[in-house]
Amino acid sequence: MHNDGKVVPIKQAQATPSPLARLPVVVLQVRDKAAQQLQQGLQELFDNADDTLFEMADKARSTVDQHIFFQAMRDLRLKRKNFERVLMEQLFAAFANLSQADSGGLHPVPVVSYEMAGATRADDREKAVALEAMLGRVRHRDGLALGQLSARLSEVLGRPLTDHENPLGPARLCQFFLQAGRSLGVEIRVKLIMLKLFEKYVLSDADQLYGEANQLLVATGVLPELKSVPSRRAGGRASRELQHQARPPATDPPCDESGQQAFTALQALLVAVRGSVAPTLEASAQPQPIASRDLLRLLSHLQQYVPEPGAEDDFDLRNQLEQLLTRVSVKSGKSRVVEAADEDVINLVALLFEFILNDASVPHAFKALIARLQIPILKVALLDKSLFSYPGHPARRLLNQIASAAMGCSPHNGYQNDSLYLRIEQVIQRLLNEFVEDPAIFSQLLAPFSRFINEEQQRSALLEQHTRDVEEGRLRTEVARQRVAQALNRRLSGKVLPPFVVQFLQHTWSQVLLLANLKHGEHSVQWQAGLRTMDELIWSVGLHEDTEAGRHLLEQLPGLLKSLRAGLAGAAFDPFSTREFFLRLQTVHVQTCEGEGDDGLIEVREPFVLGTQLSDAIEAWPHDDPDLLKVRPLRVGGWVEFQQDDDTILRCKLTAIMAPNHRYIFVSRTGLKVLEQTPGQLAAAFKRGALRSLDEGLLFDRALAAVIGNLRQLNRGK
Repeated sequence: MHNDGKVVPIKQAQATPSPLARLPVVVLQVRDKAAQQLQQGLQELFDNADDTLFEMADKARSTVDQHIFFQAMRDLRLKRKNFERVLMEQLFAAFANLSQADSGGLHPVPVVSYEMAGATRADDREKAVALEAMLGRVRHRDGLALGQLSARLSEVLGRPLTDHENPLGPARLCQFFLQAGRSLGVEIRVKLIMLKLFEKYVLSDADQLYGEANQLLVATGVLPELKSVPSRRAGGRASRELQHQARPPATDPPCDESGQQAFTALQALLVAVRGSVAPTLEASAQPQPIASRDLLRLLSHLQQYVPEPGAEDDFDLRNQLEQLLTRVSVKSGKSRVVEAADEDVINLVALLFEFILNDASVPHAFKALIARLQIPILKVALLDKSLFSYPGHPARRLLNQIASAAMGCSPHNGYQNDSLYLRIEQVIQRLLNEFVEDPAIFSQLLAPFSRFINEEQQRSALLEQHTRDVEEGRLRTEVARQRVAQALNRRLSGKVLPPFVVQFLQHTWSQVLLLANLKHGEHSVQWQAGLRTMDELIWSVGLHEDTEAGRHLLEQLPGLLKSLRAGLAGAAFDPFSTREFFLRLQTVHVQTCEGEGDDGLIEVREPFVLGTQLSDAIEAWPHDDPDLLKVRPLRVGGWVEFQQDDDTILRCKLTAIMAPNHRYIFVSRTGLKVLEQTPGQLAAAFKRGALRSLDEGLLFDRALAAVIGNLRQLNRGK
């Protein structure tokens, strides 16, 4: 029977089962467990690679080296998922090959990939030395456990398996890692850094990898007589996790004796909002105040039921507390109410959070997180009234730092995986889980969170400076191109010249002038020499039939040709590529000297444009336009929110205003450029409501000032 190319006979399909189908189940279990452990190690590797490369960029002695490390950081972020996917595919393919009968004759791919095609032999040698040293350390530490694993896999597979063929052997793991990294276009220093990180965060846990694989095989009766290898030194991932859990010494918040006095002054304003927290009971019931300590216990109870950020529940603290008081009152048979001073604290904190949750400077995604702080902040306020009067109170500082850090975050899909979001979520969850009545926990959480924010700010500051340097260089190039185009247009416009000369000046000599302008400036000898050579060239081919000038040309010609060749050589032009120009120029000069005219001339009419034009529609705006006036107060370092379209909102910081055309350069929280606008474009964005400045003042302080102002107005109206 004829078999169509798209049809596979049933018998043939049954005769060629998948390689994985022929592997014993226990080998598949070993593979899956190893894949899980390797993914954990890779996660830790990439989490730390960014910090390591940033430190290298910070220590770089040149902008070129700094750019190399910044580019490597960008590549790792963009290609991380593909990197992990390729490595796992390599691992699974290696296990699948174990089931092939002739796999013993396979020759493993040498561990020499990962480099670009043009890598030098010196780079190869340096990498080979690093690899050999790394593999030697793993074999020395964990060679016995690896040997037992290879022996047990050999027993299960029914054929010999060497350590080098073992898919979990260090040589094969390095091979998978380097194969996955082939897409990274990085230089040798970055490759060596990645290899060191691979050893630190993956191969350092090889004993755990081999130990658990051996345990799975022993549990199914594979060579149980082999003596188990004792766990080597305490280290690896476990020790690193213990280091991360170390807590800094706690410090108690300073006691502000004037705190109670300041709160007493606030109570005079809070009288107008009293009565919002009371149990719903019969009017005849005699109310009995609840002690502050009992109130704290009720709040600690409610603290355990604060909804998750993504929950739909509208958690109204005063309503929840009122319901809880009602249940307590019914159970005790007495009407329990909150004391006036405690109710004032509850109302004040509720008003503060009402302002905070409506404040435009806090991204919507983070408002749900900050809302979960209401009960911990309330409990602190009940314990220590200096929260309202002392700006350095740890709880107040923590809230302000969280809000300030979150202000630069743009809404995007997957924000729950953002490192800052996760860190803030972790801090708030610890407060909800651990804070009972000891405010010292705020100091314990504030110190590491401040360090985390400072490290982020240092990293973004360096990237921001790099962005400014790049933009300044780009703008200098654009301005220089304009100057060159202007110089050419002044000299060529309206002139009648040979077409090849016009083409040479516009496409070749313009690059000579551009280089002179960028390297030496407009007032330099090199720039003036380039202009003078261009003037002499135009004069030399525009003489036509002027025989007297032709004789003068013979005197000027050697110097002109020398200047032309020197300028082209300085701009690294290949002499062979300009040979035709000089031959044609010679022909024109000979015709001029002999008094002959050239019929193939053209008049230059179109203005020459080199690169992009620096322009702005600001001329179309009246100087007193209200939206244009909103642009002027924008200051470097200020944050704005830009509505790019219906679905995209961008929060960015103004990092520079580039002269002479006043280009506004904005960067993201990480320091990378995200937006470039002219004054006219910003005015148009203000006009359509797509742009607004964000208030960078401390959130708690702004909230307190606004609440006090509203309370004063409320009291004046009564």
